[in-house]
Amino acid sequence: MAVSKRHSLQQSMVTRGVAQVDRLTKRLLQNISPGSVAVIHHDDLDELAASGLIQAEVKAVVNAGQTMSGKTPGHGPMLLLKSGIPIVEIEPIWFPMILNQKELMIYSDEIVVDDGLIIPCNPFTKEKWLYLNLSAKNLMHEQLREFIDNTLTYAQVEREVVLKPLQCPEMSTVLEGKHVLIVVRGREFKQDLAALRGYIRQKRPVLIGVDGGADALLEQGYIPDIIIGDMDSVSDSALHCGAELIVHAFRNGQAPGLERLRAMGLQAVTLASYGTSEDMALLLSYDNQCEQIVTVGLHSSMYDFLEKGRQGMGSTVLVRMKVGDKLTDAKGIGKLTELQGNYN
Repeated sequence: MAVSKRHSLQQSMVTRGVAQVDRLTKRLLQNISPGSVAVIHHDDLDELAASGLIQAEVKAVVNAGQTMSGKTPGHGPMLLLKSGIPIVEIEPIWFPMILNQKELMIYSDEIVVDDGLIIPCNPFTKEKWLYLNLSAKNLMHEQLREFIDNTLTYAQVEREVVLKPLQCPEMSTVLEGKHVLIVVRGREFKQDLAALRGYIRQKRPVLIGVDGGADALLEQGYIPDIIIGDMDSVSDSALHCGAELIVHAFRNGQAPGLERLRAMGLQAVTLASYGTSEDMALLLSYDNQCEQIVTVGLHSSMYDFLEKGRQGMGSTVLVRMKVGDKLTDAKGIGKLTELQGNYN
């Protein structure tokens, strides 16, 4: 009865579309079709994910996670709302009930699936964003204290490993004496990479894509020499581009990303390291005697890491201290180039 009533009140429908479902937003973005409804399970939806959903031209976002927890300020949800993409939240228990390619009719308080299932939902509004964003800003001093404590704890554990040279004997790409450009999927990474076109043309650096950073290189017309990471956010086409593939493994040697590559029939080497994949890319370049490291999209602040769900950045601080004499971070260069153009 509820379904037929809703069908008779078409003016109350927010939108409708075919569901594309994945618990990992970055994995969903690899294959999502324009006009679909993104069904995700994403706590504290970050700007990078939101920008990807906007670029994918989704009709709506159904989130089984907390779009904002109120612990971390974030502009991702507001980017979606300003782009006219509605966000509705559902309880996590309903997430497995929404199957891929099912048509969804989204109303302000419920979602009707084409098999007759009705799922309660709540709209995530601009007013809710304003309240939660202000709450998070008021808690930032506490967040900073906890983050510093965690960073110091991680640094104590990881310092000896960071100090030791990181070598990968199976790697065929030569880094010694060369410039290296490392591209990471961080805030405004696409704009910053585009601004480095002259540098790339002149210096011809070794191009390293950290997971989805490889796709950014390809989008700008460059072929990565190396792709490093756990291989969960890089596209199939990037993995097939001919780059040398290095899978980031845990210290115990386990490398979950290797399974995906084997299933695709691709050869790869594994390298165990603490910290993030971008830390590993920096250490590998530095310890193999490169001349200069230029980075795009690097995560370097507390805000960056809280968006990624990391509660500290011990290895990152240590790695930056180690490689600092060769490191040039190009974060924000795209914005500076744009500003320079406005003044000329």
